[in-house]
Amino acid sequence: MKLSQLLDIDHILLDMKATEHWPAIVELMDFLAETGDIPKFCRDEIITALQEREAQISTGIGSGVAIPHTFSDKLEKVVAVFGRSKAGIDFEALDNAPVHFIILFIVPKKDYHLHLHTLAAIAKMFTNCEVRRKIAAAECRNEILDILDPKPVRSN
Repeated sequence: MKLSQLLDIDHILLDMKATEHWPAIVELMDFLAETGDIPKFCRDEIITALQEREAQISTGIGSGVAIPHTFSDKLEKVVAVFGRSKAGIDFEALDNAPVHFIILFIVPKKDYHLHLHTLAAIAKMFTNCEVRRKIAAAECRNEILDILDPKPVRSN
């Protein structure tokens, strides 16, 4: 599953307020609850699942990227949000570098297999240093969306 299939312009936060690992995840979860992408009554349950996941090993994969994720039996489809932090967040990443890009996603338990495909697609995209550079320099959400979903160039 491509990241561009999960995100739309309304699920991109250009400048996150959080400056620490856990508050960043809560900020993204609160966004999803406020927009109605996750039912408010299951917000705390999903946050607990995310905490349990983060306790195993940080989802900061390195190169300024974190991919917090979990499962929920309260969702019918994968839900995702992208957050950018220009200042960087200490996410206890594998390379100890600050995280500037956070892609949080929640997969319905019934679609467990999707999480590996989603993780792989996100990791593949963000291993490209040019993609990271362009996203860091992007001035608007449309620009970020275009970077995440590049249109093929056609020649005449």
